[in-house]
Amino acid sequence: MTENYKILAKFIKDLSSETPNTETYLFVKDNIAKYQLGIDITSKALKNQMVEINTKLKFEDKEGNEKKSYFEIIYATIIKVNDRIKEKKELEKIILCDVQIEIYSDLEKSLLDLLHNSGYPGIKFEKKVDFEKLYNQRFN
Repeated sequence: MTENYKILAKFIKDLSSETPNTETYLFVKDNIAKYQLGIDITSKALKNQMVEINTKLKFEDKEGNEKKSYFEIIYATIIKVNDRIKEKKELEKIILCDVQIEIYSDLEKSLLDLLHNSGYPGIKFEKKVDFEKLYNQRFN
């Protein structure tokens, strides 16, 4: 536990891999390098200082090809926030930055396992997501 929060649970809430047919699979296999990773983070307050954080990773073709696959994972993390945290900005940083840094390797591994098990064994994410930088960019 950090001083500010404790992760009580983390789990895959939703997992999706969609490739409609063999033709699409073969096309995607040749073009998956063009796919992009998107991240969306939402949260909702629970009772007793607890927060549910849903981190959604989407790996998709943004180029509008007819033939495309779609991959998505929603990873839920339940945290208990320390009673001392009163500032909205502090809580935002915990949700959008600190927790994400802590769970990201599990989340990335789960998405890569999904991609590999969906028939795309060579996929790797070259760049690590810098949540600190993303968080700070929101305010500039």
